[in-house]
Parts: sequence; C-alpha cells; structure tokens
Amino acid sequence: MSELFGGVLAAGAVREAVADPAWLAAMLDVEAALARASDAPTDIAEEISGACRAARFDIAELGAAAAGAGNPVIPLVRALRAGVSPAAAAYVHKGATSQDILDSATMLVAHRALGPLLDDLAGAADAAARLAEVHRDTPVAARTLLQQALPTTFGLVAAGWLTALDQAADRLAQVRAHRLAAQLGGAAGTLAALTPSTVGRLARELGLAEPLLPWHTDRTRVADLAGALGTAAGAVGKAARDIVLYSQTEVGEVSEGRPGGSSAMPHKRNPVAAVSASACAAQAPGLVATLLGAMAQEHQRAAGGWHAEWRPLRTLLVSTGSAAYWLRESLTNLDIHAAKMRANLDLSGDALIAERVAAALSSSLGPDAAHDKVRSVLASGQPLADAFPEVDPSLLDLTTYTGHAGSLVDTALRHHSSRERP
Repeated sequence: MSELFGGVLAAGAVREAVADPAWLAAMLDVEAALARASDAPTDIAEEISGACRAARFDIAELGAAAAGAGNPVIPLVRALRAGVSPAAAAYVHKGATSQDILDSATMLVAHRALGPLLDDLAGAADAAARLAEVHRDTPVAARTLLQQALPTTFGLVAAGWLTALDQAADRLAQVRAHRLAAQLGGAAGTLAALTPSTVGRLARELGLAEPLLPWHTDRTRVADLAGALGTAAGAVGKAARDIVLYSQTEVGEVSEGRPGGSSAMPHKRNPVAAVSASACAAQAPGLVATLLGAMAQEHQRAAGGWHAEWRPLRTLLVSTGSAAYWLRESLTNLDIHAAKMRANLDLSGDALIAERVAAALSSSLGPDAAHDKVRSVLASGQPLADAFPEVDPSLLDLTTYTGHAGSLVDTALRHHSSRERP
C-alpha cells in the first residue's frame, strides 16, 4: 500500500484488513484450522495452533523466499515446521497443497474485510435515507443528458442512491455468506492424502462455506466476489458523481460540510469526499476485468492465472472499501441548498412543464400537434399561460409536477427500514 496516496485511495478500515499482516494471520489461521480438522492428536493440533502466531514470522523474509518458491505458503510452512516438535511437524500442512492454504486465506481475508466495507455501505445508505426523508418533497430539476428535463424531488434522488447501495450490499452479503468457501483438495484436487470429511471440518473451523468440490481452477468464487465488489463500487460511484455535479459553482444545489481546499485558490471549497469516492470507484472495473480474465486456468493447477489474482483482488477490496468510506463521509456531512434548487428550476421557465401542458392539449389537438405547438411557443419565448389560456393555471406550477416522487420515496424508505441488515 502506498503511504503517499493511501490517505485518499486507501481510506477506511478495509486497508488494514487486507494488508500483509492480515494475509499472514489468515494463512496461519488456515494452517492451525487444518491441524485441528485433520487426524492429528489433540496435543499435536494444539502445539501447531500455538505456533501459528504471526509475531513469530518475518513478512519480508517470507516475501523474499516466495520469489524462489512461487508463493509465500512454501516458506511459511517450512518455517512453521521448524518451530514445532518433530512429531508435530509431521502434521503441519498434512495432505494440503500451497493453493489450499492461500485460497482459504484469501476467502478468510475477504470475509473479514467485507465486515467494515458493508458497515460503510450501510452508513452511506442510512445517510441517504435521512436525506430522502427530509427532502421527500423538495423540488429539484431532474436532468437527462445533463440538461434540465422535468421537476423531481431531491428526496427521490437520494432514494435512488439508497436503493442502489442497499442492493449492492445485499449482493455482497450473499457472496460473503455462500460463496466464500474453504479450499482443500491436496496436490491435484483429489483429496488423495485426506478424508473428504476434513473439508467440512476445515470450513467450520474457519467460518467459511463448505465447497462441493475442490475449486483450484474453478475461479467462479473469485469472479462472484469481484463482480459484487465491482457492483458496489459502481453504486458508490454513481452517487459520488451526482454529488460532484450538484456541487458545481453554477449549480450549487449541495455542498459538503467538510470541503477541501486548493493549494492555489483560497476560495475553493471542493467536494473532496465525493471526488475521492469517485476516484476509488473508478478503479474497480479494470480490476474486475483482470480477475475475470484470469479465470481460464490450465487443467488442475494454473500456470500464472492464479498468481495474477492476488494483487488485483486485494486492490479491488481496498478501492471498493475506500469508495464506500468516502461516500459515507460525503453523505453524512452533505448540506442541501433547497433555495438554490428552486432557483435553478426557474431558470428553464415554462420548459419543465411543457410535457404537462402538451398532455392537457392533446385531447383537443392530438398528441403530435400538441407537442409541436408547445415546442413552437417555447421557442418563441411566449409564456405558456398566454399562449394557452384554456389550460388550467394549476397545471403551470412546476413544483406540483413531480409525479409519484413522494410515494416512491416512501417505498424506498420502508424497504430500507425493514430489510435484514448484512
């Protein structure tokens, strides 16, 4: 992890949850769990478990030795065996292959890292829910293709963020509960030196799902995790992008309560949290693509594809976790400027109720003729009230043309409050 850029691109608790010490601890947890799940005598399993303390190992030395071995498990097992009695050494790593340990550790690291990540997603969703409730009926311009379209409410905008975040969190929670599985298959995935029941015991020891089969070159579990993380990053990125756009000087409809500054311009109040969330989320698609690209692996053991997963998966966890952290910060401290929203609505004059007026005229003129007539009047600059005195004046109030926005917000809030939290 970069110390220079980490404050922005690796913010929040996920960073430490996937750092080198966390991976070492997870590998040792798997070795200890394997000893307990195997046929090792109780005292031997306890000795091995006691030796699986991260403080006994030098991460830098293991990393250097991994260059010659092809992965860090091989030097770790060698060091672990050297630290126990000869009787216990015979049971260290018994029946397992290096990928069993590292894959199980990967799932364990991901399971642990998803805890704070889901917490930040929930915090962001709760903040969006509060905004949706408070601003249920606050009118704001809906924008399509970055142009003002029709009136909507800021509550509905926030409700859209809310439901996307909730759905992304639900998917991540499903993957966490059902797709993060222990790995144990032995040298060729046949369990030749093990009994099949050992797999279930190992999974229960680690708190991971039990796989149907060893999955050394079946990387659908990694792909499911990557896809769910990418989806969560996308949901975060959408909300963050909206906040940045709403914060533009010429728009000014929201601002962050804890803005950032500029090294050159004293007046700047930048939406740094939303910008950071957007930056972190933007990294996810490429990382997901790398992990999906590594899925096609040779026979019973990959020749490089497995190794290609390590860095992008860890980076994807960090990037998505950081994005969720920053969005929570942004939404929790977001200031809403309702008066500016209303002023911006008025910029388009009658244009935002053109659809409503055309609909009122369609019974007499026909839909196409009414549409063309209203378009022509707007182009001339003539007020719609003057051009169409037969239209009920109440239809010309753009703040009442928000459709079912209020009830849609209510639906989103009910679902959010009633759903089972991951």
